[in-house]
Amino acid sequence: MKDYSEKRDFHRMQVESEIEITDSKGKTFAGICKDLSATGMQLLVKQPVMVGEELSTVLHPSSDQFPPLETICEVIRCEPEGDGFLLGTNISEVTR
Repeated sequence: MKDYSEKRDFHRMQVESEIEITDSKGKTFAGICKDLSATGMQLLVKQPVMVGEELSTVLHPSSDQFPPLETICEVIRCEPEGDGFLLGTNISEVTR
C-alpha cells in the first residue's frame, strides 16, 4: 500500500509561473500556475471561477527552447486564497 505522500498517480511539479487563461465566454485573464501534473493544474486567479467551467490555458516557458504548454481544463475546485482564488483543474486535453 502506498503511503499518503505517494497516493497520486502523477507527481506534482511546483511551477509559480504566469499563465494566460480564457474562459468559455472568451474572456481572457492572467493567473499564476502554482503546480502542474500530468492530469491537472493548480491556478491562482483574482476572480472566482465556477466549478465545471472549461478553461483554455497557455503556459509560456521561461526559455525559448520550449514551446508554450496549451491546455483545455475543467475547474473542479475554487477556494478563497489570500486576496484571490485557488483553482483546482483537471486537464482534459493538451492542445500544444
